[in-house]
Amino acid sequence: MMLELTTEDQSMLDGEQGPAVAAAMKILVAFSNAVGARKLLDIAGAHIDGCLYHGQASLDFVERLVEGRGRVHVPTTLNVGSFDLIHPGLVKMPPSQEAPARRLMKAHLELGCQATFTCAPYQTRFRPAFGEQIAWGESNAIVFANSVIGARTNRYGDFIDLCCAMTGRAPAWGLHLSDNRRGQILFELTGSFEPTDALFVGVGLIVGQRSGDRIPVISGLPQPRDEDQLKALGAAAATTGAVALFHAVGVTPEAKTLDEAFRGMAPEATIRISRADIDHALAKLSIVPDGAPLAAVSLGTPHFSHEEWMRLLPMLREVAPGRGIPIYVNTGRATLKRLQEEGELDDAQKFSLIPVTDTCTYVTTIIERLDGVVMTNSGKWAHYAPGNIGVSVAFGDMEDCVRSAAAGHVVRSAP
Repeated sequence: MMLELTTEDQSMLDGEQGPAVAAAMKILVAFSNAVGARKLLDIAGAHIDGCLYHGQASLDFVERLVEGRGRVHVPTTLNVGSFDLIHPGLVKMPPSQEAPARRLMKAHLELGCQATFTCAPYQTRFRPAFGEQIAWGESNAIVFANSVIGARTNRYGDFIDLCCAMTGRAPAWGLHLSDNRRGQILFELTGSFEPTDALFVGVGLIVGQRSGDRIPVISGLPQPRDEDQLKALGAAAATTGAVALFHAVGVTPEAKTLDEAFRGMAPEATIRISRADIDHALAKLSIVPDGAPLAAVSLGTPHFSHEEWMRLLPMLREVAPGRGIPIYVNTGRATLKRLQEEGELDDAQKFSLIPVTDTCTYVTTIIERLDGVVMTNSGKWAHYAPGNIGVSVAFGDMEDCVRSAAAGHVVRSAP
């Protein structure tokens, strides 16, 4: 069945709104036909995952839209790039690679995108509302928008997300449609659990590994301390699997009850999660044992929220790590600006605290010592960093990370 286009869609396709919009609409139509969408729908915003330089093709695509005098049609945020534009010199890269990587970030701004450069656009003023149709790239942002906020997006990859932004349209298929948001597989937590950060990471890892292409429903999850714990769960699930939406019974907005999460239908399968399962999943994140000498700490993958900073900074002042071990904290530039205006980072250098914006320490060359152990509280960072930048990783709660920086070696509290 061919895609039905409105008069406005056809106008864009025919080039009446410029060559850039026509190119974007041509790609969007082909994609929509490929996935079997019958029509397009309006979107309220977009988030673009293509600012991280992976080769000339990514730059050529955006340059073509710039040359065609293109502008995004809806408010559009940008994911991380290859550089921290706020802190010059933090990223070390050969000039031959640096020039196109910087140009890619700048070219997106020339299309009218917002200079957010964060993997957590839900922490910005462009956060969508419940039920709002959006077109987002970046796996953790997608699962957070769908699950925690209840906005609606599919997992859009590079180029398609930008085509949606250029046209203000997206294919009416997948998670944009109510019928496709029903839970399909049930994960039951067995036993009593405290809402620790590690619990949410561990549950996310298991859910991602075991869900396949099915929408998971989680029952027995304790009420989270804040949405950052749900952020960590979703990021882990989208890292170890293809999860774009999860329902947590009594926690997330489309799952007030088990019956609501499954829309009155029975789950296709039920998987029980025990404390031992969670401990096993978390243990696999650490390559090194307790006591291993520490080279650095990396926090904020996904980007640290203001609330997470407000938990971290008092810990640093209380423990006062003074061994010079760098503590990198990836965060959005809007969050960093707020902290600076509040004076919260005035004593940051005492603790070797290094804020990182616009990028992330597991995707580019920021960490000075790659031959040592880096400790993190992020399931996503622990999963990707060994392969991406070649470091040995230890996983632990934020408190463990700070205590380890003070001790100079990996310290973890009992599970």
